[in-house]
Amino acid sequence: MLDYLVVYDSETGNTKKIATEIFASLPGMSKDLINLHERTDFPEAKIYFVGFCVHRGTCRLEIGNFLSGLSGKSVALFGTCGAGNSPEYYKEIASSVRIWLEDDNHYLGSFICQGKMPLAVRQKYESLLNTPKDCDCQQIRRQLQNFDEAMIHPTRTDLENATLFATECIEKVKSL
Repeated sequence: MLDYLVVYDSETGNTKKIATEIFASLPGMSKDLINLHERTDFPEAKIYFVGFCVHRGTCRLEIGNFLSGLSGKSVALFGTCGAGNSPEYYKEIASSVRIWLEDDNHYLGSFICQGKMPLAVRQKYESLLNTPKDCDCQQIRRQLQNFDEAMIHPTRTDLENATLFATECIEKVKSL
């Protein structure tokens, strides 16, 4: 059994960056880093760090299925989200993903940060500005501003915060 297993789903590379940073911060050699889509067999671990990219306020089904297969484990969630840079929104996301975890698991918490989005997202927002009068242009401009702000994420600070999160999770397990 490993001490730590970092499993992640990354569509644009943002979550992979966070996963790699968390993995590098974990002590010892009894650990593994696995892209959910590259393996079907997962070793047992004492602590699971499970990462996801946010889609419509939650994780993709594959991550949900992985989480629902865990039982009696210590589990920490992490993710990246292009839309919105809001601690309140991140809490909602974590709650919607946590639903997949069985009650016999020990939930260690979550870390979610902003991540850059594909250029196609910006182009979609821009095209909406040219639509007829039912356009909520103010909202679309906010989305464009958020897109632009997200382009630098995950930042060095985001990565450092992910490392801190991993350390705090390990300390929580030690204190059990």
